[in-house]
Amino acid sequence: MSPGDFMAFISVVVIPAAVIIYIANRFFRLRERKLEIEAMHAAEKAAQYASHSRDIEERLRVVEQIVTDGGAQTAAQIEALRQPAGAEANRKAVEAAKG
Repeated sequence: MSPGDFMAFISVVVIPAAVIIYIANRFFRLRERKLEIEAMHAAEKAAQYASHSRDIEERLRVVEQIVTDGGAQTAAQIEALRQPAGAEANRKAVEAAKG
């Protein structure tokens, strides 16, 4: 194999192969980084949904309690919240409604 053939082999096969390998490596690193970012955003969204669902569950518990409690007890609690003055009388009214 002459030196000219060797240089032709390098310029036709080795250099393009090296360039293709470099481009493929960059492409896959970029793709991996995109997937990491998407996974991070998905985890953040999942945490937000979990927090939101906890808030909704707490609100639902309050609504269930209001629906299942007696009307007199709920009315006394509402009245106690309406009148900030005379807190002691309001507390006694709420206790009387529970009792």
